[in-house]
Amino acid sequence: MTRPRILLTRRWPDEVERALSARFDTTLNLDDHPLSAAELQQALREHDAVLPTVSDRLDARVLAVASPRARILANYGVGYSHIDVDAARAAGLTVTNTPGVLTDCTADLALTLMLMVARRAGEGERELRAGRWRGWRPTHLVGSRLSGKTLGIIGMGRIGQAVAMRAQHGFGMKVVFQNRSRLGPAQLGTLQATQLERVEDVLAQADFVSLHCPGGGANRHLIDASRLAAMQPHAFLINTARGDVVDEQALVEALQAGRLAGAGLDVYEAEPQVHPGLLALENVVLLPHLGSATGETRVAMGMRVVDNLIAFFDGRTPPDKVA
Repeated sequence: MTRPRILLTRRWPDEVERALSARFDTTLNLDDHPLSAAELQQALREHDAVLPTVSDRLDARVLAVASPRARILANYGVGYSHIDVDAARAAGLTVTNTPGVLTDCTADLALTLMLMVARRAGEGERELRAGRWRGWRPTHLVGSRLSGKTLGIIGMGRIGQAVAMRAQHGFGMKVVFQNRSRLGPAQLGTLQATQLERVEDVLAQADFVSLHCPGGGANRHLIDASRLAAMQPHAFLINTARGDVVDEQALVEALQAGRLAGAGLDVYEAEPQVHPGLLALENVVLLPHLGSATGETRVAMGMRVVDNLIAFFDGRTPPDKVA
């Protein structure tokens, strides 16, 4: 029996590539280059499944392929705002993602960013590596502590709750949050957190604001100039969600004007390009989209894709179908 043809748009962990190759006629992106729109369209014409990542923009134009062979986009990642889901559905494509398996690692990284920007760790390392450190002194790189502060979370899904648990139980932080739906005690478990009605209500109270909402659609520039102005001037903004949730130009202007204490970012509007204004600021910690970047998590994500593909080609509904 002919095996389904699948294409990986980027290199994946060896263990996952071997698992896919054992079950499917697998094409690898051997030099790991970002695929162009034309290459993505060719993949849709020639393969039964395309396995994209966040670095692949599958918008309506790319998906407008006459008589595509592909029947499923098995996305490697929980977020799928880089895929036009409506256009995919119209083209007869199933879309899946990989929820759950990257929750803890992304939550860990959000706390990493909070600590780094609050304690000015990035500034300190740059100073030391450049040979500019002249020894301990009482006024040197004085930052802010996390312990006992208020954490505001926008988007209280799996990752938001994992961040809140770490902040509350690890640092004694008070947690307030905004979420599209109302969360009850059964959903929050042992977490003591107060749900507020509006994003602005959270921003006004929080010393740290951590974003954990989906990107794209109505959430594009959710944090814009007016909402940045609603934050306290000593507060820090943390984004491990999606880059387009934040208006980067407005963020740069707020930081330059001293209306915000700092920011810790792992995602950007135009990845892999980063706003030059952010690069020039000392009170910003910038990481290259490392939220899920642990060996355990990247393998688990890939194996979740394997499960989705097996179910799909067996004629069953994939466990992580989103469209």
